[in-house]
Amino acid sequence: MTRQILFALCLLVGRLCMAGSNETPEITRISPTGGPEGTRVEISGRNLKEVKRVAFGTTDADFKIISAEELVAIVPHRTGTSAITVITPQLRATGPFPFAVLSDPRVPEEASYKAGYVNSTPAPEGFSAVLLWGIAIADTRIPEYESAKVEVAWTQLSCRANGREVVLNEDSGKVRGGLYRRNPWFGTDQHEAMPAGFDPPNHAVVLRVGTRADRVWHFWPASARAALPSGQLEGCTVKARVNISPGALLQMGMDYWRNPTVGYGAGGNNHEAGASNWYFPSERWQEAEFTDIGGPRF
Repeated sequence: MTRQILFALCLLVGRLCMAGSNETPEITRISPTGGPEGTRVEISGRNLKEVKRVAFGTTDADFKIISAEELVAIVPHRTGTSAITVITPQLRATGPFPFAVLSDPRVPEEASYKAGYVNSTPAPEGFSAVLLWGIAIADTRIPEYESAKVEVAWTQLSCRANGREVVLNEDSGKVRGGLYRRNPWFGTDQHEAMPAGFDPPNHAVVLRVGTRADRVWHFWPASARAALPSGQLEGCTVKARVNISPGALLQMGMDYWRNPTVGYGAGGNNHEAGASNWYFPSERWQEAEFTDIGGPRF
């Protein structure tokens, strides 16, 4: 009799006893249907509450469940046009048509991140320092790229803790860095010293990227790596005032580090927070920016 009562109760509450774990998920709609990596994709369907993985092709994506009928996924890094699959502990479902990954054609193919992103994995516990960085390259598809250059007047790094903005680095007219392998992108940590000129009228360092178009000009501030401010950290923001000539491109980003003095190397001493969208040539000076405040855009 007890079993009969339990069975009747399960029928009344819509198979609650099964906890939905054996209900087949279904994708009925995605929006948008195309965009660059890092795009926020709304996935609509049925029985999505139990989804544990979302994959674009064979690459797992970061996602957030909104309801049983909707979840939001972020197009993962280095993913081509592919179908979207949602996976529960027992079942899976693939969308009826692929998501078209559309990279900005102005960004060279070998560039690793072709669009801005914020790392959804937070820095490991105990990481106590942060450092901004920039990447400047020449676009060899542009006529007379050999004269391409990026001028950097100043860089700034600030972090927000306990609702208060704290400036950690502010450098003018000087950067440090090196020339790294471009293809494959940062294929080795071995690098050459980065040559840099100076433009007195603009008080700016000059990176003549067209003279070494085979390299990634990777730079960071002249000042030392900064310790994070005390308190509850909300994130950090990188800014740089730059002048980008025809045939040059720029991307800004930052890393969290174990401490202000630990060296780069094996063991995960640094954790990439993310990178900005690419900045392109302009007749005017620009302010290039990256921030991880707010986290991934779910």
